[in-house]
Amino acid sequence: MAQAKKPNGGKDNFTRNLVIAVVVGVVLIMLVPTVLSKKSDTSAAIPSSVSVEDGYGMVFNKELTGVPFIEIYEDFQCPACARFESISGEYIEDLIKTKKAKVAFHMLSFLGGESQLAANAAACSADQGKFIEFHKTLYANQPAENSGAWSTQYLTTLALGLGISSPDYDKCVQNQDYMGWVKNVAEEGAKRNVNSTPTVFINGKEIDRNKAYNSLGEFMLAVEKA
Repeated sequence: MAQAKKPNGGKDNFTRNLVIAVVVGVVLIMLVPTVLSKKSDTSAAIPSSVSVEDGYGMVFNKELTGVPFIEIYEDFQCPACARFESISGEYIEDLIKTKKAKVAFHMLSFLGGESQLAANAAACSADQGKFIEFHKTLYANQPAENSGAWSTQYLTTLALGLGISSPDYDKCVQNQDYMGWVKNVAEEGAKRNVNSTPTVFINGKEIDRNKAYNSLGEFMLAVEKA
């Protein structure tokens, strides 16, 4: 009985493999921008007190060891962040002043353009040695989200009340000198899966947001246990 001829699979296999290779290549090309977009821009200008190795955070008492390391991820337009600042802000300031903790502020911009403008202005204020004062004042004057209240002109005027009258600050705000830094903070936060604000870590461990964010006593206890 004659055997049926085997189909010529060589050509078909070559075509199939070529198609697979093209598809894989296209997928990889599509992935490259995504991968690159998650890399920090190392050429971006960074403000005073920023620590690249600490996720581009605005770090106070960087030189300290053997103390709690508090990392705060926040958005200036976030009402919950303003509440956390009103509850725990003075305590955190005291920890900084008395050298009892290393503290990093990570200014995120989840809520859009005005958050970016505010974060950039905060960075500009750091160059004037006024970040803590600016941080507190901006939260105390938080308007409705994306209401148009936080313009570069407003942020320039606000600083006058804090004793910031340097033309360097004004130029920094108007030219948005630290927008690269703002984006780097966002990229580093994404790497840590920070997807809401505020998010607070103490010695690398996120604290209980259901307790410590809304209670000074609970937050103090979390710091003391660290």
